[in-house]
Amino acid sequence: MPQQSPPPSRPPARALDGILVADFSRVLAGPLAAATLADLGAEVIKVERPGTGDDTRAWGPPFGPEGTAAYFDAANRSKRGLALDLGDPGDAAAARELARRADVLIENFRPGSLAKYGLDHAATRAANPGLVHCTITGFGSGEGAHLPGYDFVVQAVGGLMSITGEPGGTPLKAGVALVDVLTAKDATTGILAALRHRDRTGEGQLVEVNLLSSLLGSLVNQASGHLATGRDPGPMGNRHPSIAPYETLACRGGLLAVAVGNDRQFRALAQALGAPELAEDMRFVRNQDRVENRTDLIASLEERLAADSPQGWTERLGAVSVPCGPVNTLSEALDLAARLGLDPVTCVGEDRIPLVTSPLRLSGTPVTQPSAPPRLDEHGTPLRTWLSGPADRPLPPRV
Repeated sequence: MPQQSPPPSRPPARALDGILVADFSRVLAGPLAAATLADLGAEVIKVERPGTGDDTRAWGPPFGPEGTAAYFDAANRSKRGLALDLGDPGDAAAARELARRADVLIENFRPGSLAKYGLDHAATRAANPGLVHCTITGFGSGEGAHLPGYDFVVQAVGGLMSITGEPGGTPLKAGVALVDVLTAKDATTGILAALRHRDRTGEGQLVEVNLLSSLLGSLVNQASGHLATGRDPGPMGNRHPSIAPYETLACRGGLLAVAVGNDRQFRALAQALGAPELAEDMRFVRNQDRVENRTDLIASLEERLAADSPQGWTERLGAVSVPCGPVNTLSEALDLAARLGLDPVTCVGEDRIPLVTSPLRLSGTPVTQPSAPPRLDEHGTPLRTWLSGPADRPLPPRV
């Protein structure tokens, strides 16, 4: 009897297979949320203005081989590109049709400005009651609606810069647009919750997030401490306000990040340093004692840490389960992730900038292998044809 060929393998199911996302957002928070949905299997159509596209296409250097800024690529993987001029009646009609067919719409226009195009929530809900409409602003849709939302400004007015930097020094921003990233994650969470609600009821809803609220929500213990005491926290450099030692410590030839979260770990640290008596010293026995006597504690630790390098101490302290590590450069951080088998970088074409791999790992519905971010209007012709045809026609395949 001839041997039968095995049936062709099907691609694995994705969590958001069948979900269509209309991404009208620009810069970082909205595009990154949309890219995360694409990682989970959604089809994402990125709508940009003709000619220039998303602002971040010009935010460089560095630029990739095709001239697009690396900044743009960071938040626009796995999308289809469509250029529409909302001031043009035909293009505005195509945009409304896209919203009518979509499951999710993401936008970060100034509140009220989309009404003249029929793309505000009231209009999109009337045309598509099941739509999850996510709007991202800087300061909400009320009294702060007129304020432009830029990450750097929100880091300043939202209090983050006041607790970042060295005591007595200039307030500092984080080294990345952290508020945009946090807001993107809040937007993604809200969208997924709204989709779950729609699964049960068939009803869409408005998801509103804003940069200031996302930042305040992320200040966790610092905000809670302020609410408990009425006092404003200040910058502490790399120190933690409530835990010690939980900071960078000087070693031979560099710095070591040490994160001792409990008394057991401190005893292990003292033993590994050859100074078990430190764990019996009444100034250092409990975490509260160590925080109150931080200056003496750090002096005692750094005196002993001077005997070896950050790499040496990382191995020795890691062997006794003391959380620590050297202060790596970004290239060293990517090398570490690669050594740990985390596959941190994904190639999306010989002529395209590699992308950082999605941090999500799902055993049953794995994330999508990313494709290169779209060139401006790269898929415009087939998408405009699709939008002008019957609504039940499936999306055209990617070329």
